[in-house]
Amino acid sequence: MSGVLAAGLSIGLALTPMGCYLSRAAIEEARILSRRTAITTLVADSTTDPALRDKLRLVQEARRFAVDSLALTAGKSFTAFSRLDRDTLVLVVSAAYRDRLAPKTWWFPVVGRFPYKGFFDFPGALRTAESLRNDGFDVTVGPSSAFSTLGWFNDPLVSTTVKADSVTLVNTVLHELLHNTFFAKGQVSFNESFATFVGARGVEHFFRARGDSVLLRRAEDEWHDDLLLGAFWERTSNEIDRVFAALPDSASTERIAARDTVYARARTRLVDSIGPQLRTYPEGWVQKVTLNNAVLLSRRVYAERLDRFDSVYVAEGRDLKRAIQRIIATHKDSVSRNDR
Repeated sequence: MSGVLAAGLSIGLALTPMGCYLSRAAIEEARILSRRTAITTLVADSTTDPALRDKLRLVQEARRFAVDSLALTAGKSFTAFSRLDRDTLVLVVSAAYRDRLAPKTWWFPVVGRFPYKGFFDFPGALRTAESLRNDGFDVTVGPSSAFSTLGWFNDPLVSTTVKADSVTLVNTVLHELLHNTFFAKGQVSFNESFATFVGARGVEHFFRARGDSVLLRRAEDEWHDDLLLGAFWERTSNEIDRVFAALPDSASTERIAARDTVYARARTRLVDSIGPQLRTYPEGWVQKVTLNNAVLLSRRVYAERLDRFDSVYVAEGRDLKRAIQRIIATHKDSVSRNDR
């Protein structure tokens, strides 16, 4: 009886939009896992492309650093390599209401609600984005070269990730291993911003320990830009919150007009003030970046109060391992107090 019920539930799930989405994700994850080759094997193989071998060695070092110096949980993540037949791993769709600063969210089994949805099916991602725009949402779509299954599977290094420069590659490994180490259910902004902090500060420590002053400087410049833009997104968010608060919920047209005025001012600030201070972004980026509620919220997911994490780091004498442990302990204690 239970087998029949399970089969019925499986068929029912597969016929729902979420069921189809999860089925496609499971197929793609299985495909990625089936292509795994141990990194140790590839590094030892004399026929491995020298540039790839160097990147794989760097990942091995970053993984050891994460475990030995930062006490992150690595499991078997990044011990294997999978070569994909495409340049982009997933497309990520984010959406937000135009007349209030609130994201559209999607619910997923086990991990809860997320303000974004990743697609291995790229036409499906674009169709979803267009449907959301037609429904009146602000939308943003962008590529992602890596993801974490939070330790559920042996997450391999994929070819879309290994294409990155050395600083970005090490940052990505540390970012994803932080997710393996700690993940607060239903608190996406905290999780992603915490991982942004650990990846950025961690890559500084990594290249400092290697005595590589060039890549250390690059890592420091990237963190400088992360903090600068994080403050910009937060200020813009607060300004939009204020104009929305000044108008009733029913005044949708007026609220959208008011927020567009805020974005116009923010654009001027971004071009005239923020742009000249950025160290690692390409020339012209500030003029081209889209400003809307979906972009703002999606940026803040990865850059919410980065200065808060940095203040703990400074208080711990710039000992990143202790800062990570303190942030996790403080967060757990806060959640425990709220649950009482």
